[in-house]
Amino acid sequence: MSFTDQEKADIRRFCGYPVFGGQPVQAFGWRFNTQYGALEFKLNNLQAVEEGVIRNTYLTNLATLETAIVGTSANLDTDQAAVWTHNKSEQRDREALFDSWRRRLCGFLGVEPGPALGSGGGIRLVV
Repeated sequence: MSFTDQEKADIRRFCGYPVFGGQPVQAFGWRFNTQYGALEFKLNNLQAVEEGVIRNTYLTNLATLETAIVGTSANLDTDQAAVWTHNKSEQRDREALFDSWRRRLCGFLGVEPGPALGSGGGIRLVV
């Protein structure tokens, strides 16, 4: 079973790559990036068991971790309440955990983390 368009969009996003878009424009955009091309090839050619790992381990957990980051906004106005003290680095800690899992997904897929994850290299345009 292949990935749905929504799953592919989430995988690209979690791996740090920008949107795919609906119109291929010759020699322009991320579709002509070698790492983006490798990611697209893999998304379309994985074995069923590999897709299962991505669906059940990565997509499920990454969605939960991402939602938890957004949830930290509920505590931004509280520094201390009764005996409970807010972890001032909660958002940073959650983002670090989220990005760690995003990088693990990239590692499992065998692709460089995309620009949104600060890959620091490996991104080349194909001309």
